[in-house]
Amino acid sequence: MTGLRLRQRRFAGMIGLALGLLAPACSHAGEWVSLFDGQTLSGWTQGGGEGKSKWTVEDGAIVGSGQASMLYSPKGEYKNFKFRAEVKISDGGNSGMYFRCPTPNGSFSEGYEAQIDSTHRDPIRTGSVYGFVHVYKQIVPPDNWFTYEVEVVDKNWRGKVVPHIKVSVNGEVLYELVEYTKAWDHGHFAFQQHDPGSKVHIRKVEVMELDEKGK
Repeated sequence: MTGLRLRQRRFAGMIGLALGLLAPACSHAGEWVSLFDGQTLSGWTQGGGEGKSKWTVEDGAIVGSGQASMLYSPKGEYKNFKFRAEVKISDGGNSGMYFRCPTPNGSFSEGYEAQIDSTHRDPIRTGSVYGFVHVYKQIVPPDNWFTYEVEVVDKNWRGKVVPHIKVSVNGEVLYELVEYTKAWDHGHFAFQQHDPGSKVHIRKVEVMELDEKGK
């Protein structure tokens, strides 16, 4: 191989590598894909709380504080998936890990909410799917990191295709909700900043998309 041809091949390889690094992460069925780069809020969108709610990145974690607002993931077509994150909530704090949110408008009432709450005045604690299944026992103490995971798949239950929502904390499955109302069909992932007395930390945000068979 001539020196010129070798240099051309090396140059082409470098361009290919650069394009690969610049390409957005793609989620394929059965693979975990990160939604947070650990350094920036690139692609994430805030809804509500303009000027009075704060979302930052500190020490590799997303931090929410201030007035009520929501922080939405870039993609809005998630339907069947596993979604997990490591979370820490302040003493007296309240937050939520949302899924199937239809629009990034800052509403607490749109989408399913996996509650994040250890000691807030609202007695509905971590492990709950707000408005559907309520847990009143403290599962995780405040100011402690824990892994929160939901698995959501539309599948047949006694002749009707409905969402099956499986909730896990630190690798332990708490329950599976068969959600007959089919309230939310698909959408964004999001995190909630509930009130000025709350502070939530979030890291290692990941999704695994699943097919219609939950695989």
